[in-house]
Amino acid sequence: MDTILHYVRAGEGFPLVLLHGNGEDHTYFKHQMGPFSERYAVLAVDSRGHGASPRGSDPFTLEQFAEDLKRLLDRLGISRCHLLGFSDGGNVALLFALKYPEYVEKLILNGADLSPAGMKLSTQIPIVLGWGLLQAIRRFDPRAKPKWELLDLMTTQPRIRPEELGALHMPVLVAAGERDMIRESHTRLIARSLPNARLAILPGDHFTARRNWQDFNRTVLEFLAEA
Repeated sequence: MDTILHYVRAGEGFPLVLLHGNGEDHTYFKHQMGPFSERYAVLAVDSRGHGASPRGSDPFTLEQFAEDLKRLLDRLGISRCHLLGFSDGGNVALLFALKYPEYVEKLILNGADLSPAGMKLSTQIPIVLGWGLLQAIRRFDPRAKPKWELLDLMTTQPRIRPEELGALHMPVLVAAGERDMIRESHTRLIARSLPNARLAILPGDHFTARRNWQDFNRTVLEFLAEA
């Protein structure tokens, strides 16, 4: 049986779908739900194995998360939406847009990357070390598997070539924090590789939507309001 994703909805109008990051759930967007729902029908989703969404038996990969999203949108009768993803959610949003561009009116990528090498070493090294340790432990202790799976998403995925982004012609907002864990050069590469992208480097770190939500919300809403 297909995994049925948990989600929360607020507001009316054109759909705006929000995808959280690794190890989080829809509540990451607590500062966005109110302001965004004044203009849009906001749908904040818990990814497979996150929040109230079950793990299920399908592969625990970003590509599978993109397929889960398509199933959910189809089940809800949503054939066109704005799509906003943060961190791993941004990677899922990008993979979804590459495979199903007809669903995406506008795309917002916040703190996304094309490969694990897009992360700064200060972030990447502890993740890789933890992933390696849990990979050994999980052979003897199955309780380590869920944590290993989360780290595996950041250690081995995604694998998107910059030239693939040339196929995306919808308007895209590429946003990151000034002190983001994603290299600024990598964020600029993403924006440069997209035919119709705007770049926004905002004050703050990786978690701008939570810690600098005023600037983040204004930037997103202005982008969405443009003709």
